[in-house]
Amino acid sequence: YLVEQGHTVFCISWKNPDEADRALDMDDYLKLGVFAALDAVNAIVPGQRVHAAGYCLGGTLLAIAAAAMARDGDARLASMTLFAAQTDFCEPGELGLFIDEAQVSLLEAQMEQTGYLRASQMAGAFQMLRSYDLLWSRLVGEYLLGDRAPMNDLMAWNADATRMPARMHSQYLRHLFLNDDLSEGHYPVNGKPVALNEIDLPIFVVGTLTDHVAPWRSVYKLHHLTEAELTFVLTSGGHNAGIVSPPANSHRRFQLQTRHTGEKSAAPDDWLASAPATDGSWWPAWHAWLVAHASGSTAVNPPSMGTPGLPPLAEAPGTYVLEK
Repeated sequence: YLVEQGHTVFCISWKNPDEADRALDMDDYLKLGVFAALDAVNAIVPGQRVHAAGYCLGGTLLAIAAAAMARDGDARLASMTLFAAQTDFCEPGELGLFIDEAQVSLLEAQMEQTGYLRASQMAGAFQMLRSYDLLWSRLVGEYLLGDRAPMNDLMAWNADATRMPARMHSQYLRHLFLNDDLSEGHYPVNGKPVALNEIDLPIFVVGTLTDHVAPWRSVYKLHHLTEAELTFVLTSGGHNAGIVSPPANSHRRFQLQTRHTGEKSAAPDDWLASAPATDGSWWPAWHAWLVAHASGSTAVNPPSMGTPGLPPLAEAPGTYVLEK
């Protein structure tokens, strides 16, 4: 959709770690993911600041990266967009039922054997959060009634879970869910703490009304962690369908409101009562926001593939997607 609107788009995908990756940590994901990608973008389109977007854990990592960049005087980001991404974990919703000291210690013992968190473990936890919608209704329909729903694109994407390296996942659970270090200004990047209140980029945040992974009121708490301009969108749908909401989908509805720099933030329910509502997808509103915050006023031709020094490694979709 963004490419059709004239944007040049770069994407990062998750790679499934294996036992050899057990020692990768959160700093590695920042270095080998966010910062390596920024280096590649800077090489392909020199001199252009990046409008970065992150989804779920990717959004949390992006927020951490943006705070580290603000701390270190790195000005390569032009704006930050977060999709269903938490930065304050003191009230993480139903997922908190699965995360306490005993559960984390059990997961760490299991990951010590495999070197990673199995995709089935993560998927199972998410299924239990909405046990009727994601587990029992499926069991009744498919296994008792023999009524197998046809697979669609979103269902296939949702089923494509990924693993997490043992060390990285342990840090994620302990630093963020158990200790809430990021919102309290204690989260370390390269041994030094980062503070979200140092981010001064325009921020666009999307929460979804029935999200069982990142509850929208938890996502909304970024309002209280930074004074930067923040546009918050609350859309109908859940963690996946609320985000994957193309304009052709006429059954969506969203609310949008901007808190300008220095303005006081409303409480979540006061925001819910006052934010104007619009029928349809939020995507066109995001496109308009990106255009309003872009340095250039006109679209440009995208760069050609195979920039010197960064040749294509293989034909699409690449080789990593074939790994087990």
